[in-house]
Amino acid sequence: MSPSNDTAAPLVIVGAGQAGAMAARALRELGHAGELVLIGDEPHAPYERPPLSKAVLADEQLPDIGLLPEPFQVQAGVALKAGRRVVRLDPARRELHLDDGTVQPYRACLLATGGDARVLPALPPGTPGVHYLRTLDDAQGLRAALRASGSMLVIGGGFLGLEIASTARALGLDVTVVELGPALLGRAMPAEVSRWLAARARAHGVRLHLDAKLAHLAPVAGGIAATLADAGELRAELAVVAVGQVPSVALAREAGLLIDAGNGGIRVDARCRTSAEGVYAAGDCVSGFDAATGMHRRLESWQNANEQARIAAAAMLGQDAEPSPPPWFWTDQFGCNIQMLGHGAPGLSYRLRGQLPEGQEPGKAMLFGIDGDRLVHAVAINAGGDLRAFRGVLGRRLACPPETLADPAIPAKQLARLALGPASA
Repeated sequence: MSPSNDTAAPLVIVGAGQAGAMAARALRELGHAGELVLIGDEPHAPYERPPLSKAVLADEQLPDIGLLPEPFQVQAGVALKAGRRVVRLDPARRELHLDDGTVQPYRACLLATGGDARVLPALPPGTPGVHYLRTLDDAQGLRAALRASGSMLVIGGGFLGLEIASTARALGLDVTVVELGPALLGRAMPAEVSRWLAARARAHGVRLHLDAKLAHLAPVAGGIAATLADAGELRAELAVVAVGQVPSVALAREAGLLIDAGNGGIRVDARCRTSAEGVYAAGDCVSGFDAATGMHRRLESWQNANEQARIAAAAMLGQDAEPSPPPWFWTDQFGCNIQMLGHGAPGLSYRLRGQLPEGQEPGKAMLFGIDGDRLVHAVAINAGGDLRAFRGVLGRRLACPPETLADPAIPAKQLARLALGPASA
């Protein structure tokens, strides 16, 4: 019997990150009792990545961030092949070739290969004093460096760079952030939040260089030097490069799977099926179908990894799954919890509910992004509980005037009911 027709072959997951681990859990919860293999190229069991830039860097002891503890692996019968890399995918034979020379057959395969840190050619990994943060080993190396250094240069003012900057400031380091764009999180946040976040970072002692033009970047004696066209030379004992990530799709591309020309992710349908029969994909490596817009997009988020893992696991078993809820993302930085629903876009009209926190003081606020008469984006500052009430409102026509959303006197749940109209009563 050929591997492609072997119903006794195991289900195999390539990638032991968030999506891979959650898919393994989901497959067992959905009733798969057969062999289940999880292959990961790191030596560690699957773990949560969001704490890497926060608790793992800040805490004296490594926090528990495991996703599939060994007792669960044993009880659930998950065969983890840690520290192994898949070097070739053969969809026709339904085989995976590993770096140790072994061949792993599969009945269905899930690619959850995630992404890799985008590298600056001037500061390649391994350069003394230079850190990239993607793995637990990366975080532990940076954690040790933070405790032995007094100053840090962060290149990139995105979510990861700002979280690292916030953690480093809390540890007492002198921190400078260089962002090539004109605003922090300019593509993800409304202008009001970008400006507020810049003021917040400065209030916490971070030096910001926005719309920066890097003329030169190189290691020097005692650290890293960055020359800005309009600000001269900046020096720090260590540098963190956080300029985004690229989807890890080499395995899929070499196997002939369809890669999205626009965003570089593995193209999948609404059930996470790739262009190759029996091969599925989930997580940061994926260009997924967005039912709300009818387009494909690549989302790098904890929630998206979990949701696609759930949908892919069901599809691998021939089952249907509930569609994903609206996209949700969160970050903790500079003493604030920031959460988002939906996607920001140019031209949205925002309504502010509450007041953005000033200086280093805590506070609570929400911004609602309106497109015509629909709520398409919502941002909550220290108001995650209130934000949850609007998950059912996102994408729908508002039954109340948009300015009503700005009224802080109306409790969040009541406000959400007003936005939904009489049918929600």
